[in-house]
Amino acid sequence: MKKIQNKYSGVKTLPILILLLTFMDFDKVSLAESPSVKKNSALPRFVSLKQEKTYLRTGPGVQYPIDWVYQIKKLPLEVILEFGTWRKVRDVRGGQGWIHQSMLSNIRTFIITGQIRTLRKSESSKSNPVAKLEVNVVGKISKCKHISSWCIVSADGYKGWLRRVDFWGVYSQEVIK
Repeated sequence: MKKIQNKYSGVKTLPILILLLTFMDFDKVSLAESPSVKKNSALPRFVSLKQEKTYLRTGPGVQYPIDWVYQIKKLPLEVILEFGTWRKVRDVRGGQGWIHQSMLSNIRTFIITGQIRTLRKSESSKSNPVAKLEVNVVGKISKCKHISSWCIVSADGYKGWLRRVDFWGVYSQEVIK
């Protein structure tokens, strides 16, 4: 059985900054009056980063300061608000900010949370292990059934079943085909 390590574990990271609403200038971002906010989009929803280097800004535009730089391609993020071509996102640790839609992908990915998790051959805790996934390993979600607590995922060339509670990037009853 292979143990898959987080390839970013040696990268020095800064603490994730949680944006406070008091820092936002709501005069410039009047969401209630803005015709560019897509009211019919499914929110919240999960997306992933297209690039390895992506800026998280304090507001929806290049005029707003960069608050954080993500350096993990395919990192899952949750879109919680839309303003024109900008998306307010939340990451696995709860940090929030704005990213341009061109930097986001609809490819569904996950990130391992909590502790080392076991990727299984089938959707059962008694199934043979395929690999061990370390905390912060990022992979792709292939399929999640509505009534199942398991999803088919892949990471670092290994494919198998993982329980929804073992990772972040999918909702509890969400179906992914």
